[in-house]
Parts: sequence; C-alpha cells; structure tokens
Amino acid sequence: MTDYTKKNLMEIENAAADRGSDVDARFARKHLDSEHLGVSLFRVAPNYRIVYGHSHREQEEAYVVIEGSGRMRLDDEVIDLAQWDVVRVAPAVVRAFEGGPDGLSYIAVGNDRPEGGDGEMVKDFWTD
Repeated sequence: MTDYTKKNLMEIENAAADRGSDVDARFARKHLDSEHLGVSLFRVAPNYRIVYGHSHREQEEAYVVIEGSGRMRLDDEVIDLAQWDVVRVAPAVVRAFEGGPDGLSYIAVGNDRPEGGDGEMVKDFWTD
C-alpha cells in the first residue's frame, strides 16, 4: 500500500443508479486503500426526501454539506442543513435526508467498525 491514494468521487460508480435520478451515492471506501476510513458522496435532488433511514450498532459518522441545502431527520428531530454544516451522528440514531430547493450534496465520513459494516436500514422512516 502506498502512503496516499487519490480518487475522484465522480469516477466511482453511482450505487443508487437503479433507484432513479433523485439520489446519487458514491462509496469510496474500497477505492482508497484505507485500513479504517470510509468517505462517500451523496447528492439528493431538489425537494426530494429519502424516506428510508439508517443507523449503526457501532459506527459514528459525520456529514459535511458541500452544496445546496436541505433537512435531516435524526430520530424524531428534524434539523435544517446549509452549505458547510457538519453534523456528527452517534451510531444508534436513525438518520435520513431531504434535498432543499437547489438539492443537497454531502460527504459522509465513517470508519470500518465493525469489519464488514453495521448499517441497519429503517424502511418508511420519514414518510410524514
């Protein structure tokens, strides 16, 4: 392994391509040759809400809004998001995103605990 890895996030396959054009998800973990770091790019279409949420058993995550605005549901609380906001989320908190009028682009940063991942999907989390 080299001392650094460079990868353009837009060159990574959109893992959400089969879900239509409202969500773009590019997971860089396996492309970075990192032992412990995960970085992902998400883009949410204008005024589109991701109705499913997710949480983790062990992994803490941070989200950095890089473009646009929107909202984030964290368990039963909804917060507004603006460009350059950073939100740290504890593992057990269920989270989901909604794009604002110009859409929402954010980077998610996490680690590799536990090995193989520990994400748990929550269907119909944000439907109201």
